[in-house]
Amino acid sequence: MTEITLGEAVASYIDTVKGPARRAALAELDRLSRWYGSDKPLGAMRGHDVATYAEAMGPSSPDTSRRAAQVRGFFVFLKKEGVLEQNLGAHLRLKKATKARRGIDAGAAAPSSDIELTKDGVDALKVELQSLMEQRISVREDIRRAMLDKDFRENAPLDVAKNEQGQIEARIRDIDEMLKRAVIVGAGGTGRVRVGCTVTVTNLGNGRETRYSIVGPTEANAADGKISSASPVGKALIGRVQGNEVEVDVPAGVMKLRVESVKD
Repeated sequence: MTEITLGEAVASYIDTVKGPARRAALAELDRLSRWYGSDKPLGAMRGHDVATYAEAMGPSSPDTSRRAAQVRGFFVFLKKEGVLEQNLGAHLRLKKATKARRGIDAGAAAPSSDIELTKDGVDALKVELQSLMEQRISVREDIRRAMLDKDFRENAPLDVAKNEQGQIEARIRDIDEMLKRAVIVGAGGTGRVRVGCTVTVTNLGNGRETRYSIVGPTEANAADGKISSASPVGKALIGRVQGNEVEVDVPAGVMKLRVESVKD
């Protein structure tokens, strides 16, 4: 059994993802790494773990379906490269949404919830959107040139360009929606954990101290110590103050953390 860790496998896969799809893949696989443990051996992962992660993602919706597609693509890559003997992505099955939930996801009577983001996070989305708008023009030209080849059956450049166009347009829609719903979180000075603050915690199981920056879901980057307010650890910490202890469910059991400091 391979000793490669989940974090190492994610890094190898991300190196193969190009264009606008890279950011979406990195965001979702960061979530998976934080949930399962980036330093855990990939060979120890089982179908049950993936099925449990699917439950944590929530019911089927346009958003969770896109997220699930990123994880499945990752596992297809691992199987193709021989890193895993089986495609664990087959175990990632989203539950069907209830009729009431589908009505909300389809959208249209209930108002969308706000998304808390830091100013840096909003600025980064605007920069990415501008880049995508420029790429949109370029890929349209690629499609025009590829269509000059009349044999569409084996026109690989056309297939690649159309696939890239689909990814670009989907990401533009996502960013537009996020910017409409974005609420910039500024300095509050409340002493409570919230989006935009830095919190230092101690793992009561091993005594290890870790510093996290709490950010919005689109800003998470485990390598930089930025965790989403929607992640298991983020959810547990939101609203807490210095001295509070929290419990977080992880695959290995329950992780107990103590808040040491909260800084805006």
